Amino acid sequence: MQRHILSHKNHIALISGVLIAIAFITEWTTENMQIVIGALIIASVLGTLPILIQAYQALRVKVVSIDVLVSIAVIGAFLIQDYEESAVVTFLFLFGAYLEQRTLNKTRLAIKELTEMAPESALKQMENGEFEEVEVDEVDEGDILLVKTGAKVPVDGTVLTGEGSINEASITGESIPVGKEKGSNVFAGTILDNGTIQIVADRVGEDTTFGKIIELVEEAQDSKSEAERFIDRFSKWYTPAVLVIAFIVWVISKDIELAITILVLGCPGALVIGVPVSNVSGIGNGASHGVLLKGSEVISDFSRLDTMVFDKTGTLTVGNPTVAETEYYGDNSDEVLGYLASVERESDHPLAKAVLENIGETTFSTVENTEVVKGGGIVAGVNGHRIAVGNVALMERENVKINDKAKADIERFEKNGNSLVITSVDGELKVLMGVRDQIRPGVKEDLQKLRKLGVKNLVMLSGDNQGTVDLVSRELGLNEAHGNMLPEDKQAYIKRLIEEEGQIVAFVGDGVNDSPSLALANIGIAMGSGTDVAIETSDVVLMNSDFSRLPHALGLTKATARNMKQNIIIAVGVVLVLLVSVLFSEWMNMSIGMLVHEASILVVILNGMRLLKYKLK
Repeated sequence: MQRHILSHKNHIALISGVLIAIAFITEWTTENMQIVIGALIIASVLGTLPILIQAYQALRVKVVSIDVLVSIAVIGAFLIQDYEESAVVTFLFLFGAYLEQRTLNKTRLAIKELTEMAPESALKQMENGEFEEVEVDEVDEGDILLVKTGAKVPVDGTVLTGEGSINEASITGESIPVGKEKGSNVFAGTILDNGTIQIVADRVGEDTTFGKIIELVEEAQDSKSEAERFIDRFSKWYTPAVLVIAFIVWVISKDIELAITILVLGCPGALVIGVPVSNVSGIGNGASHGVLLKGSEVISDFSRLDTMVFDKTGTLTVGNPTVAETEYYGDNSDEVLGYLASVERESDHPLAKAVLENIGETTFSTVENTEVVKGGGIVAGVNGHRIAVGNVALMERENVKINDKAKADIERFEKNGNSLVITSVDGELKVLMGVRDQIRPGVKEDLQKLRKLGVKNLVMLSGDNQGTVDLVSRELGLNEAHGNMLPEDKQAYIKRLIEEEGQIVAFVGDGVNDSPSLALANIGIAMGSGTDVAIETSDVVLMNSDFSRLPHALGLTKATARNMKQNIIIAVGVVLVLLVSVLFSEWMNMSIGMLVHEASILVVILNGMRLLKYKLK
C-alpha cells in the first residue's frame, strides 16, 4: 500500500491542486463553505499520505527528515482547523518534489546520453568466414568484427583492413572525425562516419575505455565531497533542532500556529540538495567534454590548486621523438649501428623507437645477457662484444673514455635540446645520437590559460638531461624545470611541496612510468587515451591525451566550487530571512513560507544546472 501511494505521488499532487482550486473558486463565487471546507479537508488528507509515509520511513532509520517536520506542521494545522494552510502546504511540498525530480533528471542527462551511446550489437566473423550480427556481450578478445558506415564501434580494437573516419566525441568530447587506417586504435562507443573497417577486439565489455568511463562517472556521482558529508551531518542535528525550537516557541508564546509555521520555514531542503546538484552537473559537463573527474572530492581539491607539475615526454611534448643529430667515433659505423639496433629492439622506450626508425634496414644480431640499468640505459652482449647504450652516467659506469671532442659534442647536443643516446662497444665510444621531441601544438597558450585561472607555479620534471629540460622550459615560460629525475626523485619532489611547503599540487603525466607521482599528488591528472594505469591511478583523466582539455577541467572545477558556495549561501539565506520574517513581520504565514521554501530549492537546482553548459571563456 505504501509503495502504491508513493508511486502515485504526482497524481495525488494533481488531485490536491484541483481540489484546492475548486475550494478557492467556490469561496469567491458561491461562498458555499461546506464545499470549500470539504475540498480542503480531502486535499489535506490526500496530500499528507505520501508525506507521512516518507516521514515514517525516515524515523524507522532514526532520521528526522524534512518530511517529519512537514508532517507535524500539516497535522498541527489540520487539528487547529486551518484547512487552507494544511492543504496548500501539502500541495506545494508535493509539487515542489515533482519539479525537483524533473530538474534533477536534466542534470543527469549528460550521463544518460553517455550510457545510451553504449553499443548493443556487433558484426562478428564466424568460422565459415561470414559476418553475423551478435549481442556485444558475445564478443571475445581476438574476435574479428566488421564495422560499417554509421555503426558504433562495439569494442576497443585495432584496425586490420579498411579506412574510415570516426567520431570519437564519446571518448574525447571532440566531434571532429578522426581518420583511421590499418594499425589504428579504435574505441567502443565511437561512430564510424564513413568507410568500412575490420577490427580485431583488444578489450571488450566493461574493460573497454568507454565501459570504464561510464563506470567511473557513475561512481563519481555517487561519491560525496567533504562539503556534502558536512551537510549530511549538519542536517541530522539541524532538523531536530528546528523541532525543539518550534516546541519552545509554542511553550513560551502559546501560539501553535507560529510554532507550526517555524517547522515549515526551517526545512533545510535547498541546503541538502544544493551541493550534490552542483557536483553532478560539474561531473556531467566534464564527461561530455573529454574530462573524467573521479568524484566530488577531486572537484574541491582541484579548484584550490597552487602548483601544477608536468612530466615532459608525452605530456608537454608529443611523445614521438626523432633523431635530430648524430656523431660517429671510430670506424665500422655500419656494424656498430647493427649492434645498436639489435640492443634497442629489446626496449620499448620512446628513445629506442626513435633510434630504430632512424637506423632503418640493418643486420640484426642475437642479444644476450641483457641488463637494464635503472636511470642509465641497457648493457648487453652482441656477437661477443659488450654493448652499452644509454646516457653519460652509464658511460661513466662502464668506464668509457670520453675525449674532449665528444664532451663538446655532448654539450652542444644538450644545448640544442636533445636527449642523448650514447653507444659504446667494449668500452670504446662509437656513436652519439641526439633525440628531440616536439612540443605539443597549443601547449604554450594552454599554460597561459592555467595561469589566468590561478595556478601560481608551473613546474616540469623529466628524466631527460637538464639542457633539454631548460630549452623546453624557456620556450613554454615555466617557473621551474628539473632534469635527470628518476620516478622516485619526482615522487620526493612532490612530497616536499605537499608536506613541507603546504601546497596543493596536481601532477600531470602519462599514467604509466609516473603512477607513483600521480598517486601521491593531491590531484593526479593522466594523459593517455584512458589507459588502464591512468584510469586506475589518477583522479582526473584527459581522454585521448588532449592537453587542451586541462584548462577546461580546471575552469570547470573552479566554477563548480563557486556554484556550491552560491547554493549554500542561497539556502541558508532563505531560511534566515523566512525565520526573521515570521518572528518580526505580519505578512509571513505557513503557505507563503512553503512557497518560498520550494522556490529556493528550484533556484539552487537551476543554478547548479548552469554548469552543464559551462565553457571556458
